[in-house]
Amino acid sequence: MVADALQRRSARALGCLLMLCLAGLPTSGSIASSSSIPPQQNAVSVATGKTDPEALLIEIYKDLGANRLRDAQSKADALVAAYPTFRLGHLVQGDLLMMHARPVRAFGAMPDAPQEKLKELREEATVRLRSLQEKPDPMLIPKAVLQVGEDQKNVFVVDTSRSRMYVYENQAGELKYQTDYYISQGRFGANKSKEGDQRTPIGVYYVNNRIPGPKLPDFYGTGALPLSYPNEWDKRNGRSGYGIWLHGTPSDNFSRPPLSSDGCVVLANPDLQNVYATAEVGKTVVVISQHVQFVDKGEWNRQREEASSMLDQWQQSLEGADNDKMLSYYSRDFRSPLGESLPTWFARQQKSLNGARFTSVKLRDVSLFRYPGPDDMIVGTFTQESAVGKSKNAVRKRQYWVREGSQWKIIYEGNA
Repeated sequence: MVADALQRRSARALGCLLMLCLAGLPTSGSIASSSSIPPQQNAVSVATGKTDPEALLIEIYKDLGANRLRDAQSKADALVAAYPTFRLGHLVQGDLLMMHARPVRAFGAMPDAPQEKLKELREEATVRLRSLQEKPDPMLIPKAVLQVGEDQKNVFVVDTSRSRMYVYENQAGELKYQTDYYISQGRFGANKSKEGDQRTPIGVYYVNNRIPGPKLPDFYGTGALPLSYPNEWDKRNGRSGYGIWLHGTPSDNFSRPPLSSDGCVVLANPDLQNVYATAEVGKTVVVISQHVQFVDKGEWNRQREEASSMLDQWQQSLEGADNDKMLSYYSRDFRSPLGESLPTWFARQQKSLNGARFTSVKLRDVSLFRYPGPDDMIVGTFTQESAVGKSKNAVRKRQYWVREGSQWKIIYEGNA
């Protein structure tokens, strides 16, 4: 009886500690409830029949908070049996087993274990819990995604502050939330600026390759999706480095700590496989932000229409014969891919036309993204189909628009 009471008190103490971490509260002088955690998806996926490790982990936390020690122990055993390399699962299981011998009042109460490793596992547990507490309403839409092209099946949105990646599907122009995954990022956080700084870049990137697991060292897991870092804006701002990928984990480790990569976005191998299966080279966009903002459909439509109107007006100006009107859409700070100023670049464009005028200009497969970061900027990518007399041409373009006062201006334009 005494042993049972000891276990219950120990479980309650550990459960409270976990809940307080979730709530971001101090770990003394307060009591948190298992109701702090929102309802979760089923621990066993109906579609695959497989155990969802994160959902099961959250159920264990809830059981601890509610003093259901036997239920927590049973689920912890099932978790490590299904995912033997999930170190966070082993840590929770170890705490539960230790409760049979002595009180456990700290998460990861293993005095002989490497303290840095325990710290990393505690950080992973806290990040997973908090990301679930802050889980966005699936009816809301990421503010950064204004419009996806007809040829784009999905978009991945990474929130480095939550160590989370959200997956949205393009359903006839409407964004629909599909799922989200825990991710690891650079050892020193986000906002990459130079090679070797071990930070994850902030920006709008495209998947530009697919590398299957058998062609990679085990360190990268079951596959990799290289990203288009540095993009045009990175290069303009002098950001250096290369080799930023979405990739998996080594076979001996289910997941990595939140801050642990050299700058890549790292997912558990089962999650990476899901992402890898749907990503398309040159089409799938990965938006990486330090803090993703979500808006309702009404606000999203308003902002999308504003951005679309901005691009439509520019397209219509190409069909006109007024150079001054066309130039009014460009910023004085404009630079071409070759570093040319606006007058130099525009003169070269006009020279290539040899005095001819566009008889028609059409834009298709348009995507518009609000660029993450402090600047009010939109990046648009599209195929421009132009006719000059009987001659027709199609080119894939990318533009960066910045807000200058009350107007949007093009600060960069080049082939995509």
